[in-house]
Amino acid sequence: MSTLMVSISGIRGIVGSGLEPEILVKYTSAYADFIKTGKVVVGRDSRISGEMVSSIVIGTLLAKGLDVVDIGICPTPTVQYTVKTLNANGGIAISASHNPNEWNALKLLNSTGQFMTQDENLELIEIVNKKESNYKKWNELGKYTLYTDGLERHKNDVLKLKFIDVKAIQNRKFKVLVDCVNGAGVYVIPQMLRELGCEVIEFNCETSGIFPRLPEPLPENLIETMEAVKKNNCDFGIVVDPDVDRLVLITEKGEPFSEENTITQAVRFILSKEKGNSVVNLSTTRAVEDVASEYGCKLFRSPVGEANVVAKMKEVNAIIGGEGSGGVILPELHYGRDALVGVVITLQHLLDFGGTLSQLKELLPNYFIAKKKIALGNSNPDQIIDKLKVKYLSGKQNTDDGLRIDFEDHWVHFRKSNTEPIIRCIVEAKSEESANKYINDYFSCVQELF
Repeated sequence: MSTLMVSISGIRGIVGSGLEPEILVKYTSAYADFIKTGKVVVGRDSRISGEMVSSIVIGTLLAKGLDVVDIGICPTPTVQYTVKTLNANGGIAISASHNPNEWNALKLLNSTGQFMTQDENLELIEIVNKKESNYKKWNELGKYTLYTDGLERHKNDVLKLKFIDVKAIQNRKFKVLVDCVNGAGVYVIPQMLRELGCEVIEFNCETSGIFPRLPEPLPENLIETMEAVKKNNCDFGIVVDPDVDRLVLITEKGEPFSEENTITQAVRFILSKEKGNSVVNLSTTRAVEDVASEYGCKLFRSPVGEANVVAKMKEVNAIIGGEGSGGVILPELHYGRDALVGVVITLQHLLDFGGTLSQLKELLPNYFIAKKKIALGNSNPDQIIDKLKVKYLSGKQNTDDGLRIDFEDHWVHFRKSNTEPIIRCIVEAKSEESANKYINDYFSCVQELF
């Protein structure tokens, strides 16, 4: 059975079972027709299939007459930033993010270095469905350039961000354990930390491209990493996913800082330096809202997905944004989730704070999140959500992305899946006990509506 998944951010699937060469050619060719002319930046994460996929993608783009700037193995945000800095016409980041070894994907970027908008994606799908070739003659092929400065330029510009005092961080001499899950982060995160004067302990930082554990940076996948942070008496631990757009932190006690707190502390740091709007998605913790309110600033929410967060950030001229999955977006550098940015903000924030990461966590608003998938069978998800709107009229409702309802002591977000017959339900409350109670109540409620 094919695993191919097509979404607003591109295509993803299991290599050899959905993501075959002809599929790569099909979508890359359509993307080339969408871009039409000029140069396209191509980069990939470290996974084994990356070289194969990259070769096919680059060859197809050249065959369509587009010039290719190949930046090799690097984070997805490096591809985004290089599109911006080189004024390219587009970019393709080859990475299946947190999916296991057997997966790969094409993340398609527009001329701004951002994920394609909904309208751009619809235009691309129309081109795919036309099934036209339009390959160029031998004397009209694109030109290939290997660009080796992309990653270094990205790193150096991160270190030049305002509010980041490199010398002060160097003098602090943080001791940090880094887990890059043998992904693209290996090629930049340890080096950047050493340039910031940190003593770095590398963990899962080989260049093999084989992920030694499930690559999604969830607590249940980081047991050995958390133990290593505590065993080595580190100030904290840094974990990134294979393409380095998500940042997860571990306290000096070897405990999760929480993905949601990555963006919460980043917003707190930026707003402490500069007042402005911030944006997170509808499934992100209320703690960000509390922090924005603390500094007299406004928080706006968008539908889930980086492209949606970025669109809202531009709309409200936000100075910081992101998602509760550990993604930090700082427009000062570029409009994309970037773990390199998250790392330097964390170091500076911790330096300014003067205490430990666990102490910093204690100062942040404290909430608990619970999640469930509700199988729908043959039920229509839209009809279920419409019934939920009527049932919970007492709460403050937002219907931009499914249904989010805010109550005084908790909130709940119902979203239908685009790939499975399920509704995703996420609840946040002030205690773990309350969050679990509410999620179970909502689960039972939805089942009664079938």
